Amino acid sequence: MIISSTKDYRKAAQRRLPPFLFHYIDGGAYDEATLRHNVEDLSKIALRQRILKNMSDLTTNIELFGEQLSLPLALSPVGLTGMYAKRGEVQAAKAADNKGIPFTLSTVSVCPIEEVVPAIKRPMWFQLYVLRDRGFMKNVLERAKAAGCSTLVFTVDMPVPGARYRDAHSGMSGPNSAMRRYLQSTMFPHWAWNVGIHGRPHDLGNISRYLGKPTGLEDYIGWLGANFDPSISWKDLEWIREFWDGPMLIKGILDPEDARDAVTFGADGVIVSNHGGRQLDGVLSSARALPAIADEIKGKIKILVDSGIRTGLDIVRMIALGADSCMIGRAFAYALAADGQAGVENVIDLMTKEMRVAMTLTGVKSVSEITRECLANAEKDLAEVF
Repeated sequence: MIISSTKDYRKAAQRRLPPFLFHYIDGGAYDEATLRHNVEDLSKIALRQRILKNMSDLTTNIELFGEQLSLPLALSPVGLTGMYAKRGEVQAAKAADNKGIPFTLSTVSVCPIEEVVPAIKRPMWFQLYVLRDRGFMKNVLERAKAAGCSTLVFTVDMPVPGARYRDAHSGMSGPNSAMRRYLQSTMFPHWAWNVGIHGRPHDLGNISRYLGKPTGLEDYIGWLGANFDPSISWKDLEWIREFWDGPMLIKGILDPEDARDAVTFGADGVIVSNHGGRQLDGVLSSARALPAIADEIKGKIKILVDSGIRTGLDIVRMIALGADSCMIGRAFAYALAADGQAGVENVIDLMTKEMRVAMTLTGVKSVSEITRECLANAEKDLAEVF
């Protein structure tokens, strides 16, 4: 099929992946209203088109936490990325490295830190949850630090797993899930050969290194449920802030008060995110939540945003709403499933081209010039837009 956008990669991924994997990455919580609103609300943001501005010296480059980025984008942490392509975390990290943007490794990755870091030249970001097993947290932080990971992405919006109905229906969880996954895999021979057979070991690499034994996919849902910690509070993050001497981002912020608390805590940035609509359905989309958070903390710490970003145009919209940079998860995961490293590189190229078109037609030559003045509705309360 002809690939011209992330929508095309989504269709290609659905053809390539067993249903339990496609729906795991594609689905959301409950009735998936927030999942839909993440995309729909962002599409409502209208930009001011400007003309005759001599855009010959346009640049998408930014500096973030001392790193030079080719565009204001990073790859978000995506669990089980190594199940979407053979050693998928390594392929995605190489793609990001080649295109000059950061890759963020998930706590629950298939490939461990020690496998991914040597494959790339730029520093890797690492994502961590607050878990009951503080020994694991300490171990994985020490390993991330020793490997030279530059930035810690601390995900705080998952004290309990969300209710994801699609996972039970597709076979990711629920009765007889292991048998259902096996039967599905036999119906997708390309995936079965490249990932199912040649992409092994299929375990949670970072957790297996800590436990000293394989932690297979059959343990995945159970391990998550047993180890997420609903007692989490800001106090639980203090020892991590003291231990981690690099940039630390708090991921999962949707409320201005929580953003203020992140500043007080000493975070270097926040990631405005609803976990891609995979946690609590009915909460604000990231696009809706972002302006109020930017009004509260812009200039104090960095503001990143994810959830709903599918194009370079969306990146421009999010920055106009107040973000300093953006992150993508599903968009690169679809491409990885469809065409491995080459697919992820192509998605980044597509977003770069789309962003340059949007900047050219709004008359801004640099990312720093993308402000709310670029919005067609800038003179109105943004709430009216939604």
